[in-house]
Amino acid sequence: MPTSQVKLFRKMLPGWELDMGGKELPGVLIFEIGGAAGILESHVEFLKTHFNLITMKEFQKSKEELHEKIKSIFVFDGRPLIDRQLLESLPNLKVVGNSGVGVNHLDLKLISSFGAKITNTPHAVSDSTADIGMALMLASARRLVEGCHIAMSPQTKHFAVDWLGVEVTRATLGIIGMGSIGYKVAKRAKAFDMNILYHNRNRRKEEEERLVGATYCKSIEELLQQSDFVMLVVSLTSETYKLIGKRELELMKPTAILINICRGAVVDQDALGEALQNGIIKAAALDVTDPEPLPRDHQLLQLKNVIITPHIGTATVQALRMMTEETVENTLAVLNDLPIPSEVNPN
Repeated sequence: MPTSQVKLFRKMLPGWELDMGGKELPGVLIFEIGGAAGILESHVEFLKTHFNLITMKEFQKSKEELHEKIKSIFVFDGRPLIDRQLLESLPNLKVVGNSGVGVNHLDLKLISSFGAKITNTPHAVSDSTADIGMALMLASARRLVEGCHIAMSPQTKHFAVDWLGVEVTRATLGIIGMGSIGYKVAKRAKAFDMNILYHNRNRRKEEEERLVGATYCKSIEELLQQSDFVMLVVSLTSETYKLIGKRELELMKPTAILINICRGAVVDQDALGEALQNGIIKAAALDVTDPEPLPRDHQLLQLKNVIITPHIGTATVQALRMMTEETVENTLAVLNDLPIPSEVNPN
């Protein structure tokens, strides 16, 4: 949500600033400010217009003084860790606001059992994640990383004329997971005149399919067999854990490229490594792995036909700002008993 909309939203709320109604701002628990794992320092001023920020370090030092003041937890990059011990120490907790769309790092039923709502930020991340999906598809198709190494290598004397990639234009893209991100990938792929297939738990409306020229596949198998590029855009659940394994990889074309922009555990990485080494598929481009980062001796890091980026699907100035704004909007809605824009169903 743009900042202007957030300002309009908060003006409708009673007591959104201390000097308007003399009310104390609600306490929000955060992991830390700055550093490798803390919320961005550039977002602090904005957050402080709505909340009293309390870091985990501050909370642990002054639990008796602070535990009743905390009404929400702001989760950024999976932190702070929310367990039963923490929840039991926060009697007035109303909401856990996750900055990001994936919530597999949260125990939803446990949090819900303490009467707290859970929210995420699906609207803020869709464009940036769709962009990284297209970037990885193009980079892997045209062997961009390999080409960069060749062009910059001190050993390079000339460029080989038989060093070839493949074209994305008019190729077949199979999208597994056609939510908001998957649909925006399809919009971008349409501009490349791609033949778009998709598989999803629920089929899109015919009008939506027609707008992007997408064809629904009832089974993943059907999609895998036909696609030149397979892009994974699903949430990580018990049903999608290792969704792509040895069997699924063997169904793909030997010229196909796998792109993963959702969660690393959606792919059986051992099976993927074997498939890439044995020519079962042509290449892979991964913005996510399991774990992150991979152990430095992992087989995927040794292969030339793999591109791995450090989970940067949402790592843009604009996306992170919108994630913070959407988290604020969700949290304020819960605290003021208003409709919640992006609530996560704990079931």
